[in-house]
Formats: sequence, C-alpha cells, structure tokens
Amino acid sequence: MSNCYKIPRTELEKCKGRDDLLRSGVYFLFGTSDQTGENAVYIGQAGVRKNGEGILYRLQEHKRNPDKDYWTEAIAFTNDDNSLGPTEICYLEHKFCVIAKKAKRYIVKNDKEPSPGNITEAKESELEKYIEYAKLIMGILGHKVFDKLTEDRKSITFRKSQLDSSTSSEAIFYLEDKLDKKRKASGKRTSEGFIVLAESYISKTVSDYLPSSYKNLRTKFASLLTKDGKLKKAILFASPSAASAFVLGKSSNGLIDWKTSNGKSIKEIESKGTTQG
Repeated sequence: MSNCYKIPRTELEKCKGRDDLLRSGVYFLFGTSDQTGENAVYIGQAGVRKNGEGILYRLQEHKRNPDKDYWTEAIAFTNDDNSLGPTEICYLEHKFCVIAKKAKRYIVKNDKEPSPGNITEAKESELEKYIEYAKLIMGILGHKVFDKLTEDRKSITFRKSQLDSSTSSEAIFYLEDKLDKKRKASGKRTSEGFIVLAESYISKTVSDYLPSSYKNLRTKFASLLTKDGKLKKAILFASPSAASAFVLGKSSNGLIDWKTSNGKSIKEIESKGTTQG
C-alpha cells in the first residue's frame, strides 16, 4: 500500500524516529523560485542507506543544502512493505519529472531529467497505478503540479460548430494594444481564474496609478517576457480584471475589456447567457 507524508520544512526535525520515513521512496520539495517568484518543485528519490535513514535522511540533507533553500514543504511517497527498490524509485522519479514538466505549472528544479532505468513492462504497468494514486493525492494536498494549466496557444483551434455552442468558460478572449492592433493578448476563463495565454503581447508601459499589487506582478513575471513583450508561457490570474491590468499596465475592468473575436465581452456573455456566433 502506498503512503504519503506532508512535511513542512520547519517540522522536519520532529520526524526523527519515525520508522515509516526510514524507507525508500520518492519525494517533492515545494517552494517558490527566488528569481521569478513562481511555484517551484524539486523531485527526488531516496533509497535505504546503510544508516537506515531513507527518505528522512535525504530531506535533512536538502535542508542543509544552501542551493535548495527555496523549499518550504516536502511531500514523500513510500509503501508499507518498503518494496520500492532502486529500479522502481528511478522510474517513478523520471515519470514524475516528465509529467510535471509537461504540465508547466511549476518550475522543475531538477538540473537533469532523471533516467527511467531498466524496467520491465510488467513492473511499469504496476507502477502506473502508484503514479495515478500520487497524482490524485497531490491534487488533494493543493499542489497541481501534474495538472496542465492550459493548452498551448498554437494548438487551440475551433471548428465553427464548436464556436456556435461554446460557453464563456470555453471561449478565447482578446485584448488589443490601441496603438498597435497587431499586438494582442489572448486569454481564457477557467474554474481556477483567468489564464493569459502564451504568446500574448504585454504592454511595455505601466501607469503611475496602477495599484502596487499589479506592479509587483509585472516584476514577478518579468523573466517570462521576451524583449518584444511577448509572454513565453501561460499565467493564471485570480480574475479577468487582474489579468487585463497586468496586460495593459493600467487599471482595467476585465469583464468589459476582454472580448471574443466577434466583440462580445465576458460580461455580455455571462449576463445574457449568449453563445459565440
């Protein structure tokens, strides 16, 4: 049976003496990037060592390592019978890194992609169940490290039949730079908030009257912008207004300013229950 442990960095010393943390397994170190302020994760593995201190000992090593000072919480997975050997934990570490990188939710801090090792087809099938369990538990614990934020902007296409029946949560909305209409930002409303999609153009100017919280977001995500002001990857905001203020560099009512290709605002669609035409 798989076991999961959520350990705040500040509580790590209290875990000494726990036999269940002396086993082999895989672990995740969660925190924020010092450079960008984005969510960050390091994914690792720990085998049982001569001193008998598997995962716990490895986490203590990371706590003492100044290069990994960013993490604030560890989540570890083991199993009851301590049957995860070197082959299994190598494979799990590899798979978790691949899935996390594809999701693009977190900066994956692993310098190199772990090797999958030499695993049999039967064992791979068995470990897929372990992975599905870990993905479920991770989401419950509040880390959506395995959930893809959104489709890449280039891959989003709609047939006319889809456009006719789409709702506001499925529609793509746009913001235009009034000085250069070719410089557009695109976004999408989701159950989590409003996503500004990759390849959106972000205004280079920032109003003196823009609230400091939005100015801070400009600083936080500065590394995600090209020299031309194009967004390198999608960013999730709490609301359409937060997203439009970030894009425009000035206060904005996102419910009005974000519009579909045929000019309908989020407010129009949601208040009238209309569809794209």
